[in-house]
Amino acid sequence: MTFASTLRIAFLAVLVSTLPAAAETYPSRPVRVIVPFAPGGPTDVVARLIVNKLAEQTGKQFYVENVGGAGGNVGEGRAAQAAHDGYTLLVTGGNHTNNPSLYAHLTYDPIKDFQGVSIVTDQAAVLTVHPSLPVKSVKELVDLIRATPGKYSYASPGTGTPPQLVGELFKLSLKLDLVHVPFGGGGPAVGSTVAGHTPISFGAMAPAVPLIKDGKLRALAVTSKKRSGALPDVPTMAEAGFPEVEGSSWTGLFAPAGTPPEIIAQLNRMAVAAVAMPDVKDRLAALGIEPIGNSPEQCDAFVRSEMDKWSKVIGAAGLKAE
Repeated sequence: MTFASTLRIAFLAVLVSTLPAAAETYPSRPVRVIVPFAPGGPTDVVARLIVNKLAEQTGKQFYVENVGGAGGNVGEGRAAQAAHDGYTLLVTGGNHTNNPSLYAHLTYDPIKDFQGVSIVTDQAAVLTVHPSLPVKSVKELVDLIRATPGKYSYASPGTGTPPQLVGELFKLSLKLDLVHVPFGGGGPAVGSTVAGHTPISFGAMAPAVPLIKDGKLRALAVTSKKRSGALPDVPTMAEAGFPEVEGSSWTGLFAPAGTPPEIIAQLNRMAVAAVAMPDVKDRLAALGIEPIGNSPEQCDAFVRSEMDKWSKVIGAAGLKAE
């Protein structure tokens, strides 16, 4: 064996021996977690719950950086361009899969530029109506809209948001003449329905639940695959007879593509453990949010399926973000 061969073998041995040690020491410095929205929204709330638990599990600093703008595109683009070393992560939601169909130009590709860590939570949209509307079921609502085409409107948190896309799926699949009225968030949307301005709403669960319980809104169905723990007496759209109308507002943890697999695996273990913690589950339940915690492979498969599903709805509805 030559001296050069001996040297190469020694070098490889040292390199291999240091790999596990590198993984074991992660994180060795603060980890930035980008949330592509302003503070206080549902994605931000979930992110801070998870980030706090990641910090507790590692004894290291994980911190949220809110980078809002362009429906989440600014923050997503910044995360995509970050070093793939595990020290910049992204917590995002449906914008991640919907924006490629809504915007003509993006600075990132949700599949090529990101590696899924876990879908951590899921939150149904809820179909509500003003109590004065003479309907007690989804079928009665459909019959009312068909009897008076173009008369009724529905509120949503905004164009391209998951609740609005479920509303469009409702319109398209049932061929309904129903006007969409976008608002700047879930609170203003359900507030408009409470006031009677837009008598129907496809909205986020968190701002709607207290109003439903107070009798200011009537809930007809949730749009998730199973009933929500926050509204256990409200049927799913499938139970109401409309299984094709299904969709939700999910939140996921992602890393830039190329992040070492051992770091992805470690982050996944910690994220799954975080959403299973009793205090986190209790906090999520109070907001009408369901803990998920799946694998990186399941996370990536979910992203692909959501992109495929909602791109068809966005195209059929002719939606474009302004």
